[in-house]
Amino acid sequence: MSAAISFFDDDARRGSRLDSLTRWVAETAAHTQPDSIHWCDGSDAEIAALNAQMAKDGTLLALNGQTHPRSWLHRSDPSDVARVEHLTFVCTRDPDDAGPNNHWMAPAEGHARMDALFAGCMRGRTLYVIPYCMGPIDSPLSRCGVEITDSPYVVANMRLMTRMGAAALARIEREGRFVKGLHSTGELDPDRRFIMHFPEELSIKSFGSGYGGNALLGKKCHALRIASWQAREEGWLAEHMLIVGIQNPQGQTHYIAAAFPSACGKTNLAMLIPPESYRQAGWKVWTVGDDICWMRPGADGRLYAINPEAGFFGVAPGTSEKSNPNALTTIGHDTIFTNVAVTDDNQPWWEGLDKRVPAKDWQGRDYDPANGPAAHPNSRFTVSARQCPSYSPHAEDPQGVPISAIVFGGRRGSLVPLVFEARNWTHGVLVGASMGSETTAAATGAVGVMRRDPMAMKPFCGYNFADYFAHWLSFDQAGARLPKIFHVNWFRKGADGQFLWPGFGENLRVLEWMIQRVEGTAEAVETPVGRLPPPGAIDLQSAGVSAAAAEELFGVDRPGWIAEFREIQNYLEDYGVRMPDPLGVEAARILGQLMD
Repeated sequence: MSAAISFFDDDARRGSRLDSLTRWVAETAAHTQPDSIHWCDGSDAEIAALNAQMAKDGTLLALNGQTHPRSWLHRSDPSDVARVEHLTFVCTRDPDDAGPNNHWMAPAEGHARMDALFAGCMRGRTLYVIPYCMGPIDSPLSRCGVEITDSPYVVANMRLMTRMGAAALARIEREGRFVKGLHSTGELDPDRRFIMHFPEELSIKSFGSGYGGNALLGKKCHALRIASWQAREEGWLAEHMLIVGIQNPQGQTHYIAAAFPSACGKTNLAMLIPPESYRQAGWKVWTVGDDICWMRPGADGRLYAINPEAGFFGVAPGTSEKSNPNALTTIGHDTIFTNVAVTDDNQPWWEGLDKRVPAKDWQGRDYDPANGPAAHPNSRFTVSARQCPSYSPHAEDPQGVPISAIVFGGRRGSLVPLVFEARNWTHGVLVGASMGSETTAAATGAVGVMRRDPMAMKPFCGYNFADYFAHWLSFDQAGARLPKIFHVNWFRKGADGQFLWPGFGENLRVLEWMIQRVEGTAEAVETPVGRLPPPGAIDLQSAGVSAAAAEELFGVDRPGWIAEFREIQNYLEDYGVRMPDPLGVEAARILGQLMD
C-alpha cells in the first residue's frame, strides 16, 4: 500500500467517525486485490504526480505547451467512446420502481454479476479513493460521494469535475453519509462492460469502460441517476439542465435552467455571448453550469438551483470561435482533451474548429479522410468551470440562484416552433415529458433518429418516468412561485435543408422575450400548443431571418400537431397506471383544441 493510506493516522478520533468508509475501502481492496491504495487529497502535488505517471505510461500525451499550457490528450479504446445505455441498469427491489424507461435487474443479481467482474481486477494496479462533493462544499443542496477506481485518468477528471479531496472528506465526516461508487476499467472488453445503479442503497458499480459518462461516477451516475432518486425522497429536483444568468441593462439578472439532450447546444447556450447591439446596450450573460442542475424550493416559494459540478465535460466537435468563443478561451490551458485529433505542431483539433488539416486522428493514425472524422464525433474536453470568462460570481453561492424560467428543447428539423410558452405548470410538465429530439453521437446507436427524451432525462432518470412526472407535478402547490416553462427549437430547417434560425449568440433574442414574459412586459399569442411571440416581439430581421423563414419558424401545422399529440398520448399510455392523470387530461385537451 502507498504511503497515502496513512491519511487518517494523525487523528484516530476522526478515523473512527469514518469507519463505514474505511471498512468499505478495505473490503473492496480485499476483493479487487490492488497492489497499492491511494487516498486522494485533491492537492496540486498529487495531480502533478499523477499526470507525470500517466505521461510516462502513455495514458496522457502532452500537447503544445506554447498554445495550450499544461494540457493533455487522452486516446481511449476505439470501442469505448460513448455512454452505453443498453448496458446501464437500475437495480431496484420492485421492477416497476425502475420503470420501462430503464433497464432493470434485481439487486442481488446485479451485485453478483458485478462482484464476479471485480474479483481480482485491480491486480498490478493502484486503487484510488476519491472523496468528492457535488455542489459548493458548504451548500445544504450539495451531496457527497466516494468513488473507488483503478484509473488515474478518472482521478484527474474527477478533480476537475467535482470538489474533490480533503474538504469533501471533511464534509463526509460531518454528515456520515455518501454515495458509494466502485469503478474499474477492467479489460475494456465491450462484452464485459456494465454500469449498475442501486438507488435504494445509494451505490453504483461500473466495470469495463474508461469513458467519462461511464467512469466519472460523480457525473451522470451520481448527479442524475442516484440524485434523481434522492431528490424525489427529499423534495427537490436533479435535472439534466444548464443554468445561465441573463443580466439586462438595468442590472437585473434572471437565471434560466434549460434541458437539452447531449450535443444539442447546452454548453453553447450556457456560455452565450450577446450580439454586438446587446453588448453595447449593457446585456451580460453569466455561466453557472452547462449540464446538470439541482433545484430546491426556497422559503419564498421560488426554486433555487446549484450546479453540482465544478467543471465542464464538453463536446469538442462544433466548438469554434463562431459557436462558442468563451469555451475556446476556457480550454486554452489546464485542460484534458479526449479523442480529439492533433495538428502537426501538436495542438488539439476537431471538425468545426477551423480550416487547418490535422496531422493525426483521434486514434493516433496519420490523418486520412477515408478513415472518417479526424476527431471522434463525441470527443471531449474536461476543464475547470472557473476558467470560463463568463463564470458567474454566484456559481458558488451556498443557497443557489433563483430560477425565473425553465426551458426544454430538442433537435427537431420540422414541426416545432422556435419558441413557445406553456400556459401553466401542468402544461409545462407535459411539454417536458413529451419532448422529442433527434439522437446524437453522445450515446451508442444510430444518429439522427427521433425519440422521446423527457426533460432530456431518458438516459439519466433513476426511476420510473411516470413517478418522475408525478414528482414534477407535486411542486405546484399553494405558496409556490414556480418558474415559467418554455420550449425552444434552434434546429428547425427549411425545404432546402438549411437551418432557419442562426442560433449561437442570436438565441439571446429569444431569451429576452422569455424574460419579458416572466416580468409581464411582453405579449403572447394563444395557440393550442402554447403561447407564441407575436410578430415584432423578437427582432428577427437583425438576426438575418427573412419574413418567409419567420413564418415557418412560428407556424402551427395543425395536421402535424394532431399526429404529434396522438403519438404523445400513446407514449404516455405506455407507462400504465402509474402515469399521473393530469398529463393525459392535458394532452387530450390540447388535441381537442387542435381538432376543433
